[in-house]
Order: sequence, then structure tokens, then C-alpha cells
Amino acid sequence: MPKTRTLHRLALAFALLLPHTPLSAAPAAPPRTLNGELQGARWRLDVPAGWNGELVMLAHGYEPVGVPQPSPMPANESTASLLAAGYAVAQSAYASQGWAVADAIGDMERLRAHALSELKDVRRTWILGFSMGGAVAVATLERLPQHYDGGVSLCGANLPGEQLANDLLTTLVAFDYFFPEAEGLPRQGLASAEAAALSQMALYQGIAAALQTRPAVAAQLATRLEVSVEALPGTISLHAMILHELAARAGGMPVGNVRTAYRGFGDDKAFNAGVQRLAPAAPAQLYVREKLALTGALKRPLVIQFNNNDPSIVPRMQAVYPQLAERAGAAPLPHVLPAVGEGHCGFTDSQVVEALRAARTSL
Repeated sequence: MPKTRTLHRLALAFALLLPHTPLSAAPAAPPRTLNGELQGARWRLDVPAGWNGELVMLAHGYEPVGVPQPSPMPANESTASLLAAGYAVAQSAYASQGWAVADAIGDMERLRAHALSELKDVRRTWILGFSMGGAVAVATLERLPQHYDGGVSLCGANLPGEQLANDLLTTLVAFDYFFPEAEGLPRQGLASAEAAALSQMALYQGIAAALQTRPAVAAQLATRLEVSVEALPGTISLHAMILHELAARAGGMPVGNVRTAYRGFGDDKAFNAGVQRLAPAAPAQLYVREKLALTGALKRPLVIQFNNNDPSIVPRMQAVYPQLAERAGAAPLPHVLPAVGEGHCGFTDSQVVEALRAARTSL
């Protein structure tokens, strides 16, 4: 989730013109901010003095389990620019941390209903999400289109849950194949329960040290995973953390690779013969198929935008949802804006507002 910062919004106002006294600027009324909690999810609602009658439901990204949550809930760093553009902004901290897409959909819907009771006369409602929050935005538009005029997914993990989990598992078993028994990491591999007990820092350090022992193999793995060699340790450790958190939430490993035929790892025959094979836990598999489903069946405008050289949402992931929507006959189809910025969620304030304006022009 992007860092938060204090909102300062200034407006020019004419002062009384006194003899020999120049015109001066006076600050406009500050935004009205409300805070509270709904079924364990802290929330905030910010309303600018010059409210345009439109509400943005802002869905934040992935937050590792155990990260301290300040109270009252601080504003997402994009709040200021949205308020300056005239929008009211409602955001939830979600009732749970981790890969909380399923929880977040319900948390955002309860907050939307509450925000409408506070604001009255809302003319339009939008949902805008970053990273994991992008998946929340897309799933919300699919499931609750009657409540929204459209939405925006920025740097979004816009994949069905099962497909995302399969991608994460591929990363882990590939690393284990090329770097077996890496120092500081469990012999059972990154997909094991022993790895789940390690901190992200311990995972990162063990993975980084192993990659340095075989630079050519690390470069090959980076190419297959579509990230730079420099970003590889962070990507692999993040994939491990998310998959294990998802497994804990779902009640077991949500995907398996018993019948998967892998390609692109060099000697594919040797890789498929030697890679670790895992079976999914049936209840966990059902969880990702149902709770984290995406169908592509859109009925509201959706704008999608990514960043260049994003090590978290790589090109193979970015292509998934537009293809899914086309196969489902979505009307309208998602509007994918050209990539901007660098890294993960590297958007400027103006780019966030422009993406929302692109959704508005689709009406």
C-alpha cells in the first residue's frame, strides 16, 4: 500500500481591497474527515469543501500480516489529488491483512453503503484500486455493478485467484529446482510449511544468497519470470509470502502442479522430470475458485493501467484480464491505458486522476 501523507489543499479567494493593501490568498475550508469501524474494518471518509457530488471508493493494496495499523486510519497518498479534483474519497483498512481480496470486497461494500448515508445525493460512485486493490475493484465491478458507474485498476493483480496462485507456485518450485538445499532456507523447499514460518527478510536473504552462487541460472530464471536479476530476490520472496498467506487463509495449499507441463526453464524435459510436484488441498482449491473468481463479464466501464518494469505485476499477468473480458463478451471491454512510470504502482498524482477521468469519459 502506498505511503500516506498529509493533505493540504489551497484555494485562492479575493480579500477585501483596502487602500494600499494588495490582494491576498486565503485558504479554503479544509476537507471534512470522518472515521470509524465497520465489522472490524477501520475506515475513513474525506469530503472536500468543493465536492463535485461523486464518490471514489479507494481500495488499497497488499499489506503483510502483522504490519502495525495506526488509528485513526491514515489517508492513502492519492487521496489528496482526488480531493483536489473534487471527489469524496472513502477507504477501508479491511478487516484482515494479507491477501484479503475476499474480505475486502465485503468491507468496501459495507463502507460504500455507509458513505452514502453520510453524504446523501451522491451522483456517481467509482471504485479505484491499487495492486491487490485492483483485483478488489475488478471483482466488485463484476459482482456489484448496480452500485457503481465504473472503476479503475492501477498496477492491479487482475487475475482469478487460482491462476494467481498457480503463478506463485511456479516461481517457488522453479527456484527450488535450480537452487536445492539453499543455505538458510528449508530443505523441503519454498512451498513447504517450514518456509511459511520464515519472515520475509529471512526468505529474501536466503534467496538472494542462493542466486549469487549461480549467476547464469539466476539470469535464466529472471528471464522466465519476466523480472530483472536485481528484482528477482524480492519477487521470489514476495511470491512465497503471498502464497503461504493465501494457503493459511484458504486452509491448505490452494493449487497443485501434479499434471503441469512447464516450459521456458531451459531443458524443459529435465525440469519437468525433476521439479517438485504438489497436490492441492480440495477445500483450499474451492476457496480460490469461488471466493477469488474473476470471469471477465463486465457491465461497467473499467480502466486498467500498469507501470513499466513492474517486478510484481509482470507482462504475462497484465494480459490476463483483458483476454478474459474479451472471451466473456464484456460490454464495455476494459480500456487499457499505455503503461506509465516505473516499478510497482509508480503513478504520479495527476496520472491517478487522469485514469479516473478516462473511466468517466467512457460513460
